[in-house]
Amino acid sequence: MTLPTPNSLDTPDVSDSQTAQPSDAPLSNHPSHPMAGSHIRSFIHRRSHITLGQQEALDKLLSKWALPYENRLIDPAAVFGREAPLVLEIGFGMGETTEKIAIARSEENFLGVEVFNAGVGAMLKRIETSSLPNVRIIQHDAVEVVRDMIAPNSLAGVHVYFPDPWQKKRHHKRRLIQPAFVALLASRIAPGGYLHCATDWEDYGVQMLEVLSGEPSLENTADGYAPRPEWRPQTKFETRGMRLGHGVWDLFFKRRAV
Repeated sequence: MTLPTPNSLDTPDVSDSQTAQPSDAPLSNHPSHPMAGSHIRSFIHRRSHITLGQQEALDKLLSKWALPYENRLIDPAAVFGREAPLVLEIGFGMGETTEKIAIARSEENFLGVEVFNAGVGAMLKRIETSSLPNVRIIQHDAVEVVRDMIAPNSLAGVHVYFPDPWQKKRHHKRRLIQPAFVALLASRIAPGGYLHCATDWEDYGVQMLEVLSGEPSLENTADGYAPRPEWRPQTKFETRGMRLGHGVWDLFFKRRAV
């Protein structure tokens, strides 16, 4: 069986008292919610290589560790079988960073969102091989997942590591970190929770800093860019880039108390 991918796109890694409860209400149809309706997507599906092992993981493990996209709120306690802080990771790639963080922070639950089959297959293999009961996956557009499936004030943290920089200026509108999406993310983060972004493209780092600083419900924990937290592993790609003189920019913001 080959897993169907999301539609091709022509346009553009919780505190007990705030656990989300299921709801049949379609949040995306409510005009008060940020990004209600259509949006410019930050990814485009291209035919890409997937290994036999990744495809086998998709076939055998997707139903075990992944959730389907639905226009209803998830109940994290039911999904993970326990009450624990919930951290959302958007675009986990091949899952190397997510795996390491989930192992180190076993007392927290991690929900990873990724659209590409190879990455989802690789992450499924990591979950099974490393016995990670605190990781679940949703293979869908992150904007719609956050908008429709994550309850307000329910996330302990959000990780957005090395999103597609869309280098050409005319493509900057496709970048994930935009004011409307940051406002949506901030509304899902519990007071005191955090939003941690990282990029190896300096001009995207500048945009991230401007956008995050412009969201009134967030406050910067650093004077500008933040040092890389010890719990964010340095990836092989990042290490290679730094050897070549490329920079990496981390941003660490917290949700203000209500």
